[in-house]
Amino acid sequence: MTSIKVEFQGHDGARLDGRLEQPLVEPRAYAGFAHCFTCGKDVLAAARVSRGLAQHGIAVLRFDFTGLGISGGSFPSTNFSSNVADLLHAANFLRENYQAPALFIGHSLGGAAALAAAGDIPELTAVATIAAPSEPAHALHLLGEALNELRERGEIEVQLVGRRFRIRKQLLEDLEQTRLSERVAKLTKALLVMHSPLDEIVAIDEARRIFESARHPKSFLTLADADHMLSKREDAEYVSHVLAAWAERYLPKTPELTLKPGWVEVCETRSGKFTNTVRVGRHALPTDEPVEAGGDDTGPGPYDYLLGSLGACTSMTLRMYAQHKDLPLERVSVRLRHSRVHAEDCTDCETESGQISEIEREIRVEEQLTEAERQKLLEIANKCPVHRTLTGEIKVRSRLAGKC
Repeated sequence: MTSIKVEFQGHDGARLDGRLEQPLVEPRAYAGFAHCFTCGKDVLAAARVSRGLAQHGIAVLRFDFTGLGISGGSFPSTNFSSNVADLLHAANFLRENYQAPALFIGHSLGGAAALAAAGDIPELTAVATIAAPSEPAHALHLLGEALNELRERGEIEVQLVGRRFRIRKQLLEDLEQTRLSERVAKLTKALLVMHSPLDEIVAIDEARRIFESARHPKSFLTLADADHMLSKREDAEYVSHVLAAWAERYLPKTPELTLKPGWVEVCETRSGKFTNTVRVGRHALPTDEPVEAGGDDTGPGPYDYLLGSLGACTSMTLRMYAQHKDLPLERVSVRLRHSRVHAEDCTDCETESGQISEIEREIRVEEQLTEAERQKLLEIANKCPVHRTLTGEIKVRSRLAGKC
């Protein structure tokens, strides 16, 4: 998984700061994450769930709403509707720069915002809420006795989650005027409602109301003993695992490669300077360069795969030989290293000057074999198909084709 910093404009033109969590291979889909009221993109629930989804092949954009975290703008000037508008701008950012989101996830009041925005994102196929209220006005209970003071004075400073915030009456009015249940009833996206029965901030009855308002397909997941903030790592990991499995049915199908048998495709992911995805049939493998070579070290390098191919071929060839000869060979391991050496230092090389590539191959077998059997295994190893390809004459014929 790799995490990259992104920026885009919010509903009022302010700069919004975000992180795009990307899988090591080409994402199968993109998603957006909406954080909780007065929180930020780096709150544990947002960070851990987003990273967990990236490990399942889903790229996730999490960002600070206007006026929060390190995003620009004024928090007192924001409200629930502005958060929804920020989500729509986030979706547009993904649409224009990567791929339109197929999934939205929202935590607490961010879950309500995700539900409110979902209907205006045509490419969206699924929405998931975590500890979300059924109506945005539910968040007003966090103000306690300060609520009446806000109604009277129009603007006050309150302490929420250990921090001081200045809020205005327009936030109160916007929350009270929004009718989320009406939007949920019209929602045509798949819905997953996740909630803990022990949640002391948003009661589980709120989840029941969301679920009852929604159409099918809809699912409900009880988060057992999790708290509202998903502060335990195992709870966030559980959410990401289940969410990825649930979304599988509703996310766009990964297109099959139109490759003839025997072909391999390598394509840049655009998440780093040298990051690529190697696709072989239904398999997708990351490849990159180490940090010291200017890469991000998100996967093995090209020569690592070359050595891996020789090592795998060696092991498989020895396994087939052992089975054919009934040798008591239970396990084989192969270690390899590539280097470049001066030709004059190589006593068995045909090239006499310059540098040549040299591969060291160390074959280990755990069983007790005779010396003759061990020497025969070494002889067979040198006959594996990849070994013969590397040591034989190779022609690489290149041509320019269309876009990848």
